[in-house]
Amino acid sequence: MFLWRKYNASILTYVSLLLYFFFAYFLDRTEFSKLLFLWFFLFFSAYLLWKNCKSNFVFLASVSILFRLVFLFAIPNLSQDFYRFIWDGRMILEGLNPYLSLPETFIEQRHFPINQAVELYKGMGSMNGSHYTNYPPINQLCFLIAALFANKSIVGSVVVMRIIIILADIGILFFGKKLLENLNLPIHNIFLYVLNPFIIIEMTGNLHFEPVMLFFFIWSLYMLHHKKWIWSAILLACSVSVKLIPLLFLPLYYKSFVKVSSKIKGYIKLLSFYIVILSTILVLFLPFYSPQLVSNYSNSVGLWFRNFEFNASFYYLAREIGYLFRGYNEIAVIGKIMPILTILFLIGITFFRKNKSTLELITAMLFGLSFYYFTTTTFHPWYLATLIILAVFTKYRFPLVWSIAIILSYQAYANQPWKENLWFVCLEYTIVYGYLLWELFIKKPTRKLSGKNCYEKEKESGFTTTAQI
Repeated sequence: MFLWRKYNASILTYVSLLLYFFFAYFLDRTEFSKLLFLWFFLFFSAYLLWKNCKSNFVFLASVSILFRLVFLFAIPNLSQDFYRFIWDGRMILEGLNPYLSLPETFIEQRHFPINQAVELYKGMGSMNGSHYTNYPPINQLCFLIAALFANKSIVGSVVVMRIIIILADIGILFFGKKLLENLNLPIHNIFLYVLNPFIIIEMTGNLHFEPVMLFFFIWSLYMLHHKKWIWSAILLACSVSVKLIPLLFLPLYYKSFVKVSSKIKGYIKLLSFYIVILSTILVLFLPFYSPQLVSNYSNSVGLWFRNFEFNASFYYLAREIGYLFRGYNEIAVIGKIMPILTILFLIGITFFRKNKSTLELITAMLFGLSFYYFTTTTFHPWYLATLIILAVFTKYRFPLVWSIAIILSYQAYANQPWKENLWFVCLEYTIVYGYLLWELFIKKPTRKLSGKNCYEKEKESGFTTTAQI
């Protein structure tokens, strides 16, 4: 049996390497049928590897890194954002503040402040080039590192940024494993993230920096679990300074600090926790400060709620209702309402749900962020990475199902010009919501979890029913 599993694992590894290589170097995102075939086969292969080699941590860790290295010299083929990353990094290297200028302005004035400016602008596209950058300071540091090592080569910049992302995923593997051990959860769960083809392709392949954000975030949770809340706050601030998403989690820390037996002391510690986070973020932004920074940055972030729409869920339903009653798209109104609903939901699960233990806190984060994504006007595939890493530490697996179904959103790129087919969007969310409802209301609890009775484990964590969020 051991030899049989080893033989199968070798075959699956070799086949996956070939498919990742084809994905990285020979696939165009307009080739939707090929994209689907590669996607589903890679997931099938990853599942078999994970299922048959759970006990071999070193092997799964090795192949996970190996799969990422396949992409090392490939130009991302599912996203153009990396061109803006390179632009921002080279702007900083030239002593220019990337938050204060538009690539479009330089191109129109035929003033080229960085190497390969025209090529980078064409790559990022006019839409990206006409907006101020919204990438926080540690993300900008990653771009600067790429510029330092490859100021005259786009491929060189890609390689440097990809190495940073791979190193971040290795960091997630390290601290994720340690946190799973501390929580008495199976350590092979970490490969639901690390070995996931979606993570490998979207993060390493397409150069999205969620792994850097999640590295600091998981490290922060690990430190909080060990009661080192000052370091946890600093690391959480670093996570926010890569991507802003962890800001949504701040209310959920309330019950981790404020206990019934010592509320005053808890309030002081919670306030101190928030002050450390805010102070660290401000210090990190300080090198870029100017009076224009706040205005430019807030306007750029606000565009996601006022102008952009892609692969949305409940927002598309609200938009259709708006068409029926008003006859036009009301994104300006709906886009303001959706964040308010998210805030109300977060407040609800902050005060009316047990979030005292690390497991309870992570589960609250999973559902709080899910609610935001279900109601947002724009949901790009790479946003899903945070839900996947949170799911690793919970009993819920709907983010993993979503990581498979998310490929349906790429059907929009098969159309020339780009256009979404809402039937594919509907199919994607039908799969996701169907599985979520099954997990919440139908699925029976597993009898055993890491050597403990599942009911006892759920009772310790605050999960007394399958449907409880």
